[in-house]
Amino acid sequence: MQTYYEHAGITIYHGDCREILPLLPKVDAVITDPPYGIRADETRPTGPRGALNGWKDYGDTSWDRERPSKEVFELILAAAPAQAIWGGNYFADLLPPTMGWLVWDKGQRDFSLADCELCWTSRQKAARVITYCRSQARLEGKYHPTQKALPVMKWCISQMGLPKTIVDPFMGSGTTLVAAKDLGLSAIGIEREEKYCAMAAERLAQEALNFAEILREAF
Repeated sequence: MQTYYEHAGITIYHGDCREILPLLPKVDAVITDPPYGIRADETRPTGPRGALNGWKDYGDTSWDRERPSKEVFELILAAAPAQAIWGGNYFADLLPPTMGWLVWDKGQRDFSLADCELCWTSRQKAARVITYCRSQARLEGKYHPTQKALPVMKWCISQMGLPKTIVDPFMGSGTTLVAAKDLGLSAIGIEREEKYCAMAAERLAQEALNFAEILREAF
């Protein structure tokens, strides 16, 4: 099992999480955003109207035609003592009941997409909500059609008690890893699409470059 990227406590593996997860050491938490099986991005608006609303062509999105299997969720639940799984409402039949749901309120109503997104967690604590407007998230830049906003992922990790080690078996463009790095945590990402491994590695490298530039200017 070879690493695709490794630096400052952050590791990326290019491959199938069904093969890689069982080979990893136990971590403190799995924090991830699996495919929902809803054909994300395939029915997006096209032309000027789509561009105006922040839509763009991400190429092949066939990866979202099916949700992960029951066996994948069993691997996720066995990989760590704690889990946070975005899109939990799509997997409720495969996950145990819990009270600690997290909600991302997008601060916009009656848009073509959902007003909020739901995250199932293993937390047996009160449900929590963050409001972070979709328009703010767009300003961060978008590398993946279902990319979560970075402040939302930092909040999610903090709600999980800032676990020291994290794995994201559906890494996408690496937002979980960038959030973990910003919080001073260690994280492992797994992604079977190599183009997204490259994007995540570039984002992580850019974060390091920006920090180095800040230090040079400070001194």
